[in-house]
Amino acid sequence: MIKYIKSKLRLKIYSKFDLNAEYRQCVEDLITSPVVLSMQNFVQHSNLSCLEHCINVSYKSYILCKYLKFNYRFAARGGLLHDLFLYDWHTSKPANGLHAFTHPALALKNANMYFNLNDVEKDIIVKHMWPLTLKFPKYKESFVISFIDKYCAFTETCFRGTKNYIKDIGKIYT
Repeated sequence: MIKYIKSKLRLKIYSKFDLNAEYRQCVEDLITSPVVLSMQNFVQHSNLSCLEHCINVSYKSYILCKYLKFNYRFAARGGLLHDLFLYDWHTSKPANGLHAFTHPALALKNANMYFNLNDVEKDIIVKHMWPLTLKFPKYKESFVISFIDKYCAFTETCFRGTKNYIKDIGKIYT
């Protein structure tokens, strides 16, 4: 009887370790690639690298999509690649317009060069700046990434201690 009760409890409770293991499984091939790891070399917001920001967006989106019963794997992967533009936007200016408007297309171009993406992941990357980029997101996971990205950008910019908040997730990979 006690074994039965414990087994039922285990179904309802996810330990932090198990959740991280499942997340890692979703993004393992991406996060170990040199091109994704190179995002560590570019500052994104405040004292965070582009990689740390993308992990932050990816993991929070994974959690929310899992809760909402959306495709959390696609959200985790698209969230991790959404800012794969590979330059320091604080010092380099794109020739074809402002960074906020142009980097989603460049991130998608870069992601397509290195990874085999599905339609949801592509939509997440290219439309994560909606409504700045006028094209409406096609998938519910794209909306999640768009909103989580703005939330993370706000907290990362306003609260410099955010780096400590995600350091445990970042330690897994960096």
